[in-house]
Amino acid sequence: MPTVPLERILHSQGFGSRKECRALIRHGRVAIAGEVVDDPFREVDPQGLVFSFDGKDWAYHAKAYLMLNKPAGYECSHQPKHHASVYALLPPPLNGRGVQSLGRLDEDTTGLLLFSDDGQFIHAISSGKRKVAKTYRVTAKHPLADEAIARLLAGVQLDDEPAPIAAAGCERVGEREILLTVTEGKYHQVKRMVAAVGNRVEALCRVAVGGLTLPADLAVGDWRWLSDDDLARLRA
Repeated sequence: MPTVPLERILHSQGFGSRKECRALIRHGRVAIAGEVVDDPFREVDPQGLVFSFDGKDWAYHAKAYLMLNKPAGYECSHQPKHHASVYALLPPPLNGRGVQSLGRLDEDTTGLLLFSDDGQFIHAISSGKRKVAKTYRVTAKHPLADEAIARLLAGVQLDDEPAPIAAAGCERVGEREILLTVTEGKYHQVKRMVAAVGNRVEALCRVAVGGLTLPADLAVGDWRWLSDDDLARLRA
């Protein structure tokens, strides 16, 4: 990979405009391998680069792919109306480079939420036409009978939908809990499907997208970069 001026690298990673990044570097806020670099035009190889900004390490990523364990009480919007924005849980440089969530989770829905600044990737995963499976752990208000599970798998009629919608998978994990997999991505789909079998969703957590599951060691409200293995599972 060819070398790139350091100010261009900072700009690409969301640290500000080119002018702002030049000022940050000249003020000694950027270091590489422990050495403060105050020349914004110093040529640097971005491949595998880890630089520090204000003493905090930051790895170069040509494109941003990340996951967040979304807590309740956050809206998936840059301009939330009633609650805090989920983007407030991400470091400013990620918002600076324009990452977007892949689809949305309701304010009261928790779990696996993906972000990227790669438009093609966002479309490939979030487009309803691609039928990417999304699995939710559903806690219902009332016990879920075998008949209800069978109906969810066979297909239930939702308002404003021309044909019944069937779950791609439905597994009981408790008297009032199921793992429900859908591929359509309809508005409030899981809640409406559960309502269609005479029940109500009390809690909803997305636990998987494609073959990628929410890591047990990712705390609620925390985020991390997607690894190559994560991306492979997601596309599987």
